[in-house]
Amino acid sequence: MRYNVSVIIPVFNAEPYLAECIRSLQAQTLTECEFIFVNDGSVDGSRAIIEAAMRDDLRIRLINQENQGVSMARNRGLAIATGEYVGFVDADDYIESDMYSTLYGLAALEGCDAVVSNLESEIDGRPVVTRYPFDQGRLLDREFIQTEILPHFLKCDDLNTSVNKIYKRSVIFGHSIKFPEKVALGEDALFNIHFFARAASMRYIDYTGYHYREVQGSATRNILEKDYFGQALRIYHTEPPGIYREILSEPLIKRLKAIRFIKTAMACIYIYLKPSKTVKFSQRYRYISQLINNPHVREALPLYCEAEFGQLGRFEKATIMMIRTRLTLGLVGIAAYSRLRNA
Repeated sequence: MRYNVSVIIPVFNAEPYLAECIRSLQAQTLTECEFIFVNDGSVDGSRAIIEAAMRDDLRIRLINQENQGVSMARNRGLAIATGEYVGFVDADDYIESDMYSTLYGLAALEGCDAVVSNLESEIDGRPVVTRYPFDQGRLLDREFIQTEILPHFLKCDDLNTSVNKIYKRSVIFGHSIKFPEKVALGEDALFNIHFFARAASMRYIDYTGYHYREVQGSATRNILEKDYFGQALRIYHTEPPGIYREILSEPLIKRLKAIRFIKTAMACIYIYLKPSKTVKFSQRYRYISQLINNPHVREALPLYCEAEFGQLGRFEKATIMMIRTRLTLGLVGIAAYSRLRNA
């Protein structure tokens, strides 16, 4: 059978949420989809749930492998995908029934290499929709991709994920694009950068069909084990793929990286200053003090302020001023007031 979209779902110990994910896939109004589950060494009941669903749905395919990580799992799925386009879903998330009919319908109409949509996630239990500042009324050509999309990956991390997009499979295979298998973080971003560096056209649609579920122990909650600022430093020091040297000047690359780095540092401040039952206040206070005194923060801050300060809101400006003057206690007060305002 000729499929319009191959959907790849890496699975690792997703038993509590997997059935809902599968139901949302099976409910797709675009029936010409195949669903490739890659069981990445799960030790719970995930495999049994998938096998039970397979008995009644020939569109479901299953690969079992020892635990090798999400990138290897996605690459295994890519190797057997047959659809005209490829999409990705995480096993603890779910999608709207019209998601792939909406994205594929637009892709087929234009014949474009990718379609990007919105993403709904949760912040403190509240749904938040991520939208993008791209024109949704027209086909976006290669010039737009090089001047707007590729720089966006350096400047922000909100476009990194692969789950709110579909990609033309012929572009992936024609350029041997894969998820990096020995990278500790940023796998999605690198896959996207390499794909869009070779894409001729794309569309953006202001449509929200993907629902990201924040589960207990996920990266945004587990601050005791996750050194978020350390991760941001590693990204800041990572050289971007060579395509950037071809299309952007060195000063612009440096400025875009500084903007992303300071944005992430600000997010870290609010995460670590949020009350926690697992991390003492003194530990979190010390972490933030070290962050704002880090020499790379001091280096990047002027570039960020030059590019972004005039566009910031009141609380963001106050945060930047506290970082600039190295007032950790002031950041504690701003974070506390922000939580009260949003309660």
